[in-house]
Amino acid sequence: MTLVEWAEAVRRELELTGTEPLGKEDVDRVLDLAKDAAHSVARPAAPLTTYLLGIAVGRGADPVRAAEVLSRLALSHKDES
Repeated sequence: MTLVEWAEAVRRELELTGTEPLGKEDVDRVLDLAKDAAHSVARPAAPLTTYLLGIAVGRGADPVRAAEVLSRLALSHKDES
C-alpha cells in the first residue's frame, strides 16, 4: 500500500466527505513538514506539527501556504539552537 492509498483509506474511514483525495504532492508536503519539525525542533514535534496543520487546513487555511509557514518556523528554530 502506498502512502497515497493509505491517506485515501483513512479519509474514507473518517468519512471525510466533501474533501478532495490527497495526491502524492499533498503527501510529500506533509512528510516534508514532519521532517523539518523532527530535525529542527524535536522528533515529537513532527506529529504535533502535522496535526496542527490539519486543524488549520480544516478551518480554512491554504494547505500549501500553511505548510510553508510551519516549515519556515521549524527551520528557523534550528538556527536558534
